[in-house]
Amino acid sequence: MPATRDIACGFDALLKEGGHLLDGKRVGLVAHAASVDRTGCSTAQRLRERIGDGLAALFSPEHGFSGIAGAGEKVASARHPVWNIPIHSLYGKTRRPTAAMLRGLDVVIFDLQDLSIRCYTYVSTLRYLLEAAHGTKLHIIVTDRLNPLAGIFDGPMLEPKHESFVGNFPGPLVYGLTAGQAAKVLVKKLKLKVNLTTFAARGGYFTDHRWVSPSPAIRTPHSALCYPVTVGFEALPAIDYGRKTLMPFELIGSPELNTDDFCDQLAEHKLQGVQFHPIVYEREGVVYQGARIAVHRPGIFQPVATAVAVLSVLQNILGPEKLWKTTGSRPAFFDQLYGTDKVRRALQSGVPLEKIIGSWSSQLERWMLDVGC
Repeated sequence: MPATRDIACGFDALLKEGGHLLDGKRVGLVAHAASVDRTGCSTAQRLRERIGDGLAALFSPEHGFSGIAGAGEKVASARHPVWNIPIHSLYGKTRRPTAAMLRGLDVVIFDLQDLSIRCYTYVSTLRYLLEAAHGTKLHIIVTDRLNPLAGIFDGPMLEPKHESFVGNFPGPLVYGLTAGQAAKVLVKKLKLKVNLTTFAARGGYFTDHRWVSPSPAIRTPHSALCYPVTVGFEALPAIDYGRKTLMPFELIGSPELNTDDFCDQLAEHKLQGVQFHPIVYEREGVVYQGARIAVHRPGIFQPVATAVAVLSVLQNILGPEKLWKTTGSRPAFFDQLYGTDKVRRALQSGVPLEKIIGSWSSQLERWMLDVGC
């Protein structure tokens, strides 16, 4: 792995090369616990030190400014306990920045650790911020961060009828772009008039204090890589995906699986860049058998294709009724996570795996050419 001393996030570049953009301005910052600079200091603290009372407002996404709220848990707006400035929640009474929140601000910096997957809601927050700035004088600055899924493109395109807060980026499920790149695509695709500036990240990969969990269950870069494989199980309670273990999103388990049979069937698909290792674990008195996901070659890993293969094998072993209709199942939410109902319907109809995966290849290629990837 490359030496981490060369890693710098876009926020570092903003202060070094674009600090003049903040001088004499009233600034808002969209941030959370993972918003840190190259030294590990929070970017909110760095801004406070740089511009003092010029830092006029903070904005928090899903999971809150401290990053500890659970998935889907509403977060109330508050005031910073020391600086006495507002922390406007964008995952509470509203998910869109209101005119009142933005009033008096000249600049808003978007500095979130994103994952380049459509259903991870920070890109939805980015879209809503850009839409709120449309046609105004507000300057939006997006500072990039290294991202385990950046450069990986896979999965179906978003269908408008399935658009929601867990799916409103107009691209594939894993869209492979940094936040700055995604912002430029949103401005182009949505025909927004926004004063937008981006600062790129540079360097290698996370191995030290600069990786901070961007949400409670994304604990490591590896769990981020696994997230697209298992996120669909948020809608399918028949399958455990390790959320209440030390490896959230990295496990696939069920009391009704045989771990060897499950792993053997997955191995038959010869999925690229990933292996599945047998695992047995116990939680709350229930024994689960299944597999631990191990992404060993991210450069050739196809996370959505892998997810569909996993779903196909589970459906084959457990049966469609168990997988899709267990009490608490939310097929409509599954479709929102995937941005389409075609994947679910194809699996339920027994469409061959290769045909399902191939169904998005031409659209994906066109989209990548369109955005210059």
